Amino acid sequence: MNTNPSALRPNRRQRLPGDGPVRRAHWFSLVGAGALIAVGYIDPGNWATALGAGAAYGYRLLGIVLLASLIGMLMQWLSSRLGVVTGRDLAQICRERSSPRGTLLLWLTSEIAIIACDVAEVVGSAVALQLLLGVSLTVGVLMSAVCTFALLALQRKRGRQLEAVIAALIGFVGLCFVVELALARPDWHAALAGTAPSLELLRNAGMVWLAAGIVGATVMPHNLYLHSALVKHHAADRSDAQIKAALHVVNLDTFGALSFAFVINAALLIVAAAVFYSSGHRDVTDLADAHRLIAPLVGTHWASILFAAALLACGLSATVTGTLAGQTVMEGFLQIRLPRWKRALLTRALAIGPALVAVGLFGQHGSNQLLVASQVVLSLQLPLAVVPLIRYTSDEALMRGWRVRGTRLALAWLSAAFIVVLNVALLWQLALGG
Repeated sequence: MNTNPSALRPNRRQRLPGDGPVRRAHWFSLVGAGALIAVGYIDPGNWATALGAGAAYGYRLLGIVLLASLIGMLMQWLSSRLGVVTGRDLAQICRERSSPRGTLLLWLTSEIAIIACDVAEVVGSAVALQLLLGVSLTVGVLMSAVCTFALLALQRKRGRQLEAVIAALIGFVGLCFVVELALARPDWHAALAGTAPSLELLRNAGMVWLAAGIVGATVMPHNLYLHSALVKHHAADRSDAQIKAALHVVNLDTFGALSFAFVINAALLIVAAAVFYSSGHRDVTDLADAHRLIAPLVGTHWASILFAAALLACGLSATVTGTLAGQTVMEGFLQIRLPRWKRALLTRALAIGPALVAVGLFGQHGSNQLLVASQVVLSLQLPLAVVPLIRYTSDEALMRGWRVRGTRLALAWLSAAFIVVLNVALLWQLALGG
C-alpha cells in the first residue's frame, strides 16, 4: 500500500479475488494502515496527558484511557468501513454532501486540529532530543523537522519501508514500557479499580481538563480522515465479496494495532501513578521533570534513557502521519493536490512556528502546557468529524447493505454524546475559572 494519500490508487497487489477467500499475499498488501493510525494514539500529547493524570490522580483516570481507546477503535472501524465500501475518504464525502460554507468550516477546523496535534509532536520530539543529546529545545525543534523529512523520504522507495519503520518504532516503544512497568512495580489491584468510572470526574476541574486531553489525544479528528483515505482502494471493483474480504483484513489490522496502542497508553499512566503519585511527587506534569525523577525513584538510570528514547520514537513517527493526514484533508475538502515535499514543508512550518514561540517564551514548562492544551483543542474539534462520520456510515443510500445499524450505531451515537458532554463540562469549568 502506498502511504501517500494523493497517490493511493488501485494496484495489482490490492486486488482481491471476487469469489473466494483472501490469499496470504493479499492479506499482507492490506495490512499497514493500522500501524500508521496507531501512531496518533501514542504521540507526545498522550504522554503529557497520561503523565499528568497518573501523577496527580494515581490510577483514577485509567478508566478514561480505556473508554477513550474503545471509542477510538469504534470510530476508526467506522472510518475504515466508509473508505472500503464507498471508495472515497471522509473528507471527500463531506465535500460532496455539504454546502460550500460547511465544507470550508470543516476544512478549517480540521487544519486547526492537525496543527495543534503537529505542534505537540514537534515539541515532544524536541524534549526527547534535549533529554537524550543535551541540545536546547530550539535546536531540538529544528532537528525533529529534519528527522521527519528523512522518514517521509522513505515514501519514494518501492515497497513499504515507511510502514515497516513505523511498525518497528511502535514495537520499540512497547518494549520500553515492558521494562518500565517491571521497574515501577505498580499496584495492579489499584490499577484494576481505576478502570471503573467515577463521578468525581464531573466535580473536579483538574480531572475534567485531563480527561478532555486524554480523549483528544486518543481519538484524533484527522486520524478519521486519514484512515478512510488509506483503505479506500482496498476493494477496487466494489463487489460485495471483495468488500467483505477487504473489511475482514482491515478490521483485524485496525483492532490489533489500536489494542497495542491502548496497552502503551495504559502503561504510561500506570508507570506515572506507581512512580510519582505513590511517592508523593504529585505535581509532576513536565516531561523533563519526569525524565529527571524516574531514574532515582525506580533505582536505575536505564529508566530515564528508555523514557526519552520511547518519547522520541513516538514523536517522530507521529509527525509523519500528521503530514499524511494534512494532505488527505486538503485534497478531500479543497481538491488541491500538493507534492509530498511541499505538503511536508507547509506542515513543518505551521508546527515549528508555535513550537519555537512556546519553548522560547516559557521554556520546558511552557512546552508541556502547550502539549496538554493542544490535546484539549483536539477534543473540542472532535465532534465535527465524529458526527458526519456516524451519519454517513449509517446512510443506506451511501453504504447500501454495509451501513451501520442496531447496537453498533447506538454505541457510536453514545460515544459522540460522551465527547460532547465532556467538552461541555470542560467549557463550563473554564467559564467558572476553575
